[in-house]
Amino acid sequence: MKTSTSEGKHGIQWIAQNQLDDLDSADDLAILSHTHEQMKIKTASVTAVSISVGLSIHKGKTKVLKYNTENTNSITLDGETLEDVESFTYMGSIIDEQGGSNADVKARIGKARTTFLQLKNIWNSEQLSTNIKVRIFNTNVKAVLRYGAETSKTTTTIIKEVQVFINNCLGKILNIRWPDTINKPKTSFHLNSKLE
Repeated sequence: MKTSTSEGKHGIQWIAQNQLDDLDSADDLAILSHTHEQMKIKTASVTAVSISVGLSIHKGKTKVLKYNTENTNSITLDGETLEDVESFTYMGSIIDEQGGSNADVKARIGKARTTFLQLKNIWNSEQLSTNIKVRIFNTNVKAVLRYGAETSKTTTTIIKEVQVFINNCLGKILNIRWPDTINKPKTSFHLNSKLE
């Protein structure tokens, strides 16, 4: 990748003197550019370097996400127009025009909810202690919830959304129904299960 991006500075400003040209992991690559022209140059360069080492770029899997641009011209790869998208998944996280956090959090909550529901027999078990159930919740459900979230931006709204999901799950684990009320601080202390 360094070979294909070393010709000029076509990335986004990262810190005062450095530019971020790409994000790559294994066989996934996200190319970053400020302008349409820079993106065309980078795409052609990556294609040429890939071919020179015997690799090919899968055109069907290659997408273009434009952010804050008025240029509607398409990016092409070997004469084929690449698909413009409003969002895509990169390394398990949803990236969109807003950075992806809101859509990504909703997707992660959905996956965590699925995991939680798959463990229904554990939550309903009378043979397991609350402590064991909470530990299973933390290691299984919360792990799914946090996967890929290390680099996501966090807002108060996102934190509340995630905490509501956690509280609902813990309420079900403790067999607390809607009209029942409990001492929330005491429960949080007892379960020690804030968003961590």
